[in-house]
Amino acid sequence: MSATQMFGIIVSGRLVQTDAQQVSENQFLFNVPDADNINHIVVFMTGQIPFPDGLGGSVYFSWPSASGQSWMMLGYISNQKPSAIFKITNLKSDNNAGSHPFGVIEPQTHMAQIGISVEPLSQLVQQTPATFSNTSTVEPFVEFSNKMCENLYNFAASFAQTQSQMTPNPQESYVPLSKLQQWYQNFMRRFEQNPYFWRT
Repeated sequence: MSATQMFGIIVSGRLVQTDAQQVSENQFLFNVPDADNINHIVVFMTGQIPFPDGLGGSVYFSWPSASGQSWMMLGYISNQKPSAIFKITNLKSDNNAGSHPFGVIEPQTHMAQIGISVEPLSQLVQQTPATFSNTSTVEPFVEFSNKMCENLYNFAASFAQTQSQMTPNPQESYVPLSKLQQWYQNFMRRFEQNPYFWRT
């Protein structure tokens, strides 16, 4: 099983990482440098190699702290759920700390780690993710937001008039359609960089 062919992670504003280190037969680690300001991490399967039947990947997060390294379960990925986005903002502390088979690895300041442990799906679905990790699949949320913006633009565009068609009305305010189009383009550009940019 090759991690570089099987798994990848995305941190908003950075290149895709496929440089996982294999630390045991079924365990893989990604180092995430300069992780202080990271809020979300996407973990995904590349599609080149599927999980063997009945197996999936339990996803863990580690953040170095004064008390040493701790591991927190975020959720899991599988052939049926090949990608997930995890909120880690509230996990970078000693809260929710726990041990894990990855064991103690020498922590590096500002260096977070993502661990993927290949385990039976029957066990993965019974595990409880760390509080505040908020796992969800990326695709439905992205699709909904895109469709919502398109619907708003199309609705407003259906009322568009040229200046020669307009009847003066001091009670109404008008917004040029070009400004709505500019907002839509800016929103989608930022949304592609970070689907949760609107939360900040």
